[in-house]
Amino acid sequence: MEALYYLLFGGLSVVVALLEFSKTSKDRISTSVAFNSFKNNYIVVYSLMMAGDWLQGPYVYYLYHTYGFGKGEIGRLFIAGFGSSMLFGTIVGSMADKQGRKRACVTYCISYILSCITKHSPQFKVLMLGRILGGIATSLLFSAFESWLVAEHNKRGFEPQWLSLTFSKAIFIGNGLVAIVAGLFANLLTDTLGFGPVSPFDAAACFLAIGMAIILSTWGENYGDPSENKDLLSQFKVAAVAIASDEKIALLGAIQSLFEGSMYTFVFLWTPALSPNEEDIPHGFIFATFMLASMLGSSIASRLMARATLKVEGYMQIVFAISSFTLLLPVITSFLVTSSSVKGGSMSLGGCILLFGFCTFEACVGIFWPSIMKMRSQYIPEEARSTIMNFFRIPLNIFVCIVLYNVDAFPMPVMFGMCSIFLFIASILQRRLMVVAESHRSKPQDWTAVKERDDEAQPLNI
Repeated sequence: MEALYYLLFGGLSVVVALLEFSKTSKDRISTSVAFNSFKNNYIVVYSLMMAGDWLQGPYVYYLYHTYGFGKGEIGRLFIAGFGSSMLFGTIVGSMADKQGRKRACVTYCISYILSCITKHSPQFKVLMLGRILGGIATSLLFSAFESWLVAEHNKRGFEPQWLSLTFSKAIFIGNGLVAIVAGLFANLLTDTLGFGPVSPFDAAACFLAIGMAIILSTWGENYGDPSENKDLLSQFKVAAVAIASDEKIALLGAIQSLFEGSMYTFVFLWTPALSPNEEDIPHGFIFATFMLASMLGSSIASRLMARATLKVEGYMQIVFAISSFTLLLPVITSFLVTSSSVKGGSMSLGGCILLFGFCTFEACVGIFWPSIMKMRSQYIPEEARSTIMNFFRIPLNIFVCIVLYNVDAFPMPVMFGMCSIFLFIASILQRRLMVVAESHRSKPQDWTAVKERDDEAQPLNI
């Protein structure tokens, strides 16, 4: 059975290498030296930020377990992280638009470094504080950096199409290659060198500090709406008006929440799905294989987005449909494949089928990230970009908290079936988004008029 893991990992490695080295002029976008310098700087910073995040992932649960906490207490800690992201995400997003995206990125580094420091304490309250700080940092990671990039890209007068190149390369390296190396490095620190399960968090803090130094020394500041008369409530109102007045933004938010909610549910469920009878599976190696599949997806996305005639709104319908089918496989195998009642052993036939399906889903995830970033750059107004992006994360975090709280209440096929339905709905909404985008392409929304109407409106009585 070990041969299967190596064959799958090796096969994906060969395919990714062939895709990257066989790109023709049609797959590449001609850019300028100034843009390449700007892109490389952002990718270095983004990779360091993601390294700080990926290093922590494999050992969070294990660290809490070594401190003597049970499944229920660990579950509450995880819920605190997602709840914090939900409650404070929109606030820090609005502050990023108002006070500056560079400051928000620095705040991310500081918050996550402090979160890493709390891991040295076995006290539940201190660890809870760390999870809250981590939730705030996560909101900034997935909004402030992208908002800064889009604004800075446009401010420097680069071609709009070049933005997709930065997105796809950042995901390929930051969410793929860095994730694999970070997992191996965390294992080296913890097990091979024997520094213990807190050492990956110390390493993460170091990478975050390096990234923060680069941000402070090389990045300029940009804002969403820096006008002094805009308080936090007004920022929320601008974001709400933007979402309510433009169907494209509302559809984009629904699509993102449906896909990411399913993705985070998959993160919690893939391990028990592949080893329902406590089969002996190489978790770290499988995780690295998933990340390699994600790299494959981002490489495919870079080719797709390099073609001006191919619209993101079109091919993402197919991506969501494929991802819906892959998460339906656990339901199908539960009926068609006889499960063994013997504990332990190697992965079953059903597990092998799911492994291939899950790799396909991860490839869809790799296509999703740069593609959704591209659509957000097209449809979300600059004035409240970070605020709106964090608004999108509210239903996502609610969904994940509900799943975490009720993870033992439903059979696993039911959970996967629910995710499959969500992804199918995302495919339908993506189709609607394409239709609406085509009909409005010749008459874009005037966001200046939206802001002026909002400024003239009566203030809310709180």
